[in-house]
Amino acid sequence: MTLLSDFPITRRWPATRPDVIQLYSLGTPNGQKASIALEEMGLDYEAHRISISDPEDQKTPEFLSLNPNHKIPAIIDPDGPGGKPMPLWESGAILIYLADKTGLFLPADGAERYHTLQWLMWQMGGVGPMFGQLGYFHRYKGSEIEDNRPRERYYAEARRLLGVLDRQLEGRDWITGSFSIADIATAPWVRTLDVFYEAVEQTELNSFDNVMRWKDRFFDRPAVQRGLEVTP
Repeated sequence: MTLLSDFPITRRWPATRPDVIQLYSLGTPNGQKASIALEEMGLDYEAHRISISDPEDQKTPEFLSLNPNHKIPAIIDPDGPGGKPMPLWESGAILIYLADKTGLFLPADGAERYHTLQWLMWQMGGVGPMFGQLGYFHRYKGSEIEDNRPRERYYAEARRLLGVLDRQLEGRDWITGSFSIADIATAPWVRTLDVFYEAVEQTELNSFDNVMRWKDRFFDRPAVQRGLEVTP
């Protein structure tokens, strides 16, 4: 029988409540996806803060034993499939797993399930990587580069993606019509254009009316607000 204590990561971040989901994360957009989902789904969990500064927790042997890609978030569910602990990494995979576990925010089958998953994949493959590059070249070390072409490339791509989202939200409260893991995945990244990257003007964020209404609607949810406070 596999116990939570058998996972090397618990040696560096001991579980005080080994009977609940263990979340290893930080308050970045990807980390917020997991904590918001846990709060929205009403799942009990214990959060462990993983630093991305010096010392870099993500590169320690203990963290790598759980996530070979050394990125947050990651989880261990002590009550996984077959009653065995389930270790999992990649924010999109975590959202699907938690949604299937609870039966919330992702249809169990049929066309609507795949419609939701396509928008989740859109966030994973487009919004996250492109907005992340924008942040690097606009706000962080890449901002020191004199050549402005990288910044202009990611400003333009961010505006294009916001336009895609804005058109999808026309006449809808949520991306797929009903609140789903697609919203949970996407909204923290849209928020980061303002809160972390300070790139509202460059991305013309405020001009996308449907996106702005959706974003306000999302972050007004009490469970979302609680999720934002996890591992700040």
